[in-house]
Amino acid sequence: MRRRFTGNDLVIASHNPGKVVEIRDLLKPWSVQVRSSGELGLPEPEETGTTFVANAELKARDASLRSGLPALADDSGLAVHALGGQPGIYSARWGGPSKDFAAAMARVHRELGGTADRSAHFVSALALAWPDGHCETFEGRVDGTLVWPPRGSRGFGYDPMFVADGRTLTFGEMEPDEKHAISHRADAFAKLIAGCFAD
Repeated sequence: MRRRFTGNDLVIASHNPGKVVEIRDLLKPWSVQVRSSGELGLPEPEETGTTFVANAELKARDASLRSGLPALADDSGLAVHALGGQPGIYSARWGGPSKDFAAAMARVHRELGGTADRSAHFVSALALAWPDGHCETFEGRVDGTLVWPPRGSRGFGYDPMFVADGRTLTFGEMEPDEKHAISHRADAFAKLIAGCFAD
């Protein structure tokens, strides 16, 4: 039995402005007062997990304990099939200390070289933690193909080089509402809402 979220205040355990905006948009229908870890001045914990779910849970638990409020964390990334699933949980780190995703996309392109297989998928793991230590986790995925050069300036991260299966626009070219309808984060969110928010 999933624990229901019954409060009004929720911390988004992230310092990534793009991710915070996206999560805030997805939570709008639920009239939840949302603040980010960055806005609250909470430190970023070291991501020592070996999976997306483990890192999401680590971040959610840390933010919840520090804030005294329920906290929602997302750990997401790009898995490139021809690269054995890399960059995976290290997706942000491929952009270097400044998390420069233009550099990260260029590295993916460089590592692929002349490889014909450009298939990839995005993963999003969500963890909702309460100050008493209870935590619920959910995972979503969207499959697609990588393109080069990157296209579009919307979204964040690897969005400008990812085209979801059955689509022609990259996530970086899509209107936010269109992306929110099909993304890995939307898939995970649908599971979160069904499990912890919906009546």
